[in-house]
Order: sequence, then C-alpha cells, then structure tokens
Amino acid sequence: MLPTVDEAIMELQIAGELNPGPWVKHSKNVGIAARNIAHLVSELDEEKAYIVGLLHDIGRRVGIVNIPKHVYEGYKYCMAKGWGEAARICMTHSYVFMKDEFNYEPKSLEEKEIKKYILSAGEADEYDKLIQMCDALATDYGFVILEKRFVDVTRRYGIMDDYIKGWDVIFDIKESFEKKMGCCVYDVLPNIEKTTLLNPKPWTPRK
Repeated sequence: MLPTVDEAIMELQIAGELNPGPWVKHSKNVGIAARNIAHLVSELDEEKAYIVGLLHDIGRRVGIVNIPKHVYEGYKYCMAKGWGEAARICMTHSYVFMKDEFNYEPKSLEEKEIKKYILSAGEADEYDKLIQMCDALATDYGFVILEKRFVDVTRRYGIMDDYIKGWDVIFDIKESFEKKMGCCVYDVLPNIEKTTLLNPKPWTPRK
C-alpha cells in the first residue's frame, strides 16, 4: 500500500520541520524526476513513482543522516503506516548492488536488519532502479547530469568502497530506461541544462 500524493507531500513537509535541510527539496526533486520518467515507461505508474520518490529519504525525519540509520528509520516509519511499497524503496534506494552489497557481516542493528531485508527482497525491480537513478539525478537546487551528482556526493562523503562500480550500475539503469522511454532521461528533467552548471558548496550534513 501507499499514501496518496497529498499525504506523501504532507509527510515530507512534517519531516522537514522535524529535521530541516536540503534533503527535503532533494526528495521533492527525486519525486518529480521519477514521475516524469515513469510517464514515458508503460510498465510504470507515474503516481506511484512520484510517491515513492518523495518518501525515499523520509527516515531523515529523525535527524540521523548516515546511510544505514536513515534507510532503516524510513523503512520502520513507512511499515508502521502500512506503506509497504514505500518501505521497500526506503530500504533499496541506497543499495544499488542489492544482495551483492553485503559481502560482510554488519555490526550495527540497522545494517543487520537492512541486510536481512535486502537478501530476502530478490532482484531490484523497476521502481527500485528508478529511484536509485533519480536519487543520483536530483539535488536540492534542481537536476544535474549523473557525473555532476557523483562528484557532489564524493566531495561530501569521500570515496567509499565500490563507488565507481556503483556509478556504472546507475549508468546501466539510465541506458535501460532510455530504451523504454525512447529519449534521453535528461530530456524530461526541467532546466537540467542550467542547474547542472551551478556550483554551490557541498552541503555538510549535521552530525
């Protein structure tokens, strides 16, 4: 199940009041990108794409910014609301390798629960892939080409293991969607030719 569009927008607004930051505008733009792309892909529902895009980072409502914490908090919150489809996206959006992401034994409770879920979730479906890609296309100030976003994230967090392999996965997802859309992904992202050229300082998350 999913919330309505209006409910999802309200949830994001409340979350932004609890934990203000550019992540809220980023989430809105992920939703817009997902909706615009889904509009041209017959197997996807654009309203569902919009909703799960809006809510993919909803775990940040609690003020925790690292990947496992916000992923797991978002999953728990959506499951408590009965929004299983959104809860899945909260789990999968940061793990582009899916089950192959976990070639180690996690130590934290959050990572243990995430690993358990991801291993049982099977292969990434089209909504998982869509939000994984849109997460890499959307900033708080608009839309950018993938290369720009990858540099932005790297400037913030540094290079982590398998970063480059993860970029390759996203480029493959982009190519797959473009075949289904019949056009370039960038063609449906408003003002990307302008926002890609902007160069704001990297956002530093709260610790």
